[in-house]
Amino acid sequence: MKKFALTLLVACTVFTVTNAQDLKSKEGVPVLPEAGDYAIGIDATPFLNYFGGFLSNGGAVAPTWNFTDATQTIKGKYYVDAETAYRAEIRLGFGSNTVKNMVTDRTVTTPSVYPALDPQKENKWKQGNTNIGLGVGLEKHRGKGRLSGYYGAGVGIYFNSTTDKFTYGNALSPTGTVVTVNAADAFTGAGNVGATVNDTYGNSARITERKNGSVIELNLGAFVGAEYFFLPKISVGGEFGWGLDFVKNGKTSTTKESIGGTTVGTQTIEGDKAGAFGFDTGNFGGKVYMMLHF
Repeated sequence: MKKFALTLLVACTVFTVTNAQDLKSKEGVPVLPEAGDYAIGIDATPFLNYFGGFLSNGGAVAPTWNFTDATQTIKGKYYVDAETAYRAEIRLGFGSNTVKNMVTDRTVTTPSVYPALDPQKENKWKQGNTNIGLGVGLEKHRGKGRLSGYYGAGVGIYFNSTTDKFTYGNALSPTGTVVTVNAADAFTGAGNVGATVNDTYGNSARITERKNGSVIELNLGAFVGAEYFFLPKISVGGEFGWGLDFVKNGKTSTTKESIGGTTVGTQTIEGDKAGAFGFDTGNFGGKVYMMLHF
């Protein structure tokens, strides 16, 4: 296997040298991008690890198709001409998850008689999330042969938020058939929400809504990088950036319901918020990327 990998490497090197003059494959396909070409970017690390595994005793693990960075935006380019490309990235994600738990109907005071089942009610936990990422930029290329350097500028904005809502089948009641906060209302997997917590007066309470705080990030800056076309229309590269980065973490809030004396009430308790500002260099998440042109 190692001999095969080395042979393949030598063959690729010969292919590169023999075709560097006309920059076309043996089939006549141009190596470099042209006006009207589109490109999509992926993380090159799994592929580099895969081929590197052939040269070691550890073996090769099948590569995966990953985003270029943690923002999970789809990154692409459109070439106006051979030296100029527009950059764009996008992520539009909206989702919700619902978990329903059946709990004992605590308004029923008469015990069930075998084989009847105890009456039950439904508790519901619904989680909603939003993830948005948008970015645009302009990229200029220069270079000779298969190695292309580039520079440009761009702007990007990213937003995410998560909200949890909890609905309980047993409504709290301080009179009549008394229903109080009970640990049995806990939602598994939601940090035991529903289990007994306290309001600001020390009364037993349960959470009805939890806003985990939105995050807004704004990037504005310039970049410089290089990519190498090891196959027609397929390149690997990396880049450095320099610019402004602003992050705002919205405050969290938790709404609780409880019984105080003869009253059922709710309280919304707000948490901290934070922000960060920076003007510095960066390295595209530290990853080597791969661009596929078509």
